[in-house]
Amino acid sequence: MHECGNGDGYRDGAGAPGSGMGLAFLELERELTVLMRRARAKSGEMARAVHPDLESSAYGLLARLEESGRLRATDLAAYIGVGKATMSRQLRALEQLGLVAREPDPADGRAWLVHLTQEGQERFRRVRDARRDRYVRQLAGWDRTEVAELARLLHQLNQGEGV
Repeated sequence: MHECGNGDGYRDGAGAPGSGMGLAFLELERELTVLMRRARAKSGEMARAVHPDLESSAYGLLARLEESGRLRATDLAAYIGVGKATMSRQLRALEQLGLVAREPDPADGRAWLVHLTQEGQERFRRVRDARRDRYVRQLAGWDRTEVAELARLLHQLNQGEGV
């Protein structure tokens, strides 16, 4: 928070609660909170659809691996924003479920690359495709340019820190 000398924590009144900018940020916070709450719930549903014993937080790992192919665990941890110990625990669980496998990194014999197994890929894609079909139905009344703009703005937001 930025102090501007009057102790209200806002600079130049631009974000003050009564101002238009302040209301816009309050509305943004409310809508993002609803979106994230729903996303967490859906992530759990999608994870269980991939495998009944899959933790909801692991769904994002599968998505990243499906998108990127083989990755080091440290790269996955950095992308997701978790520590190495958490990543190791999640990858062990995914490996035990038969959804991912590890192989030595040819560029560094001390490192391992993680990738989706055939079963992991098939299960993930089935759930992802069903989710995408729900998006298509939900946004059927939107113009394609609106959908593209929403995707662009969400990407821009995701490039920032601390959301």
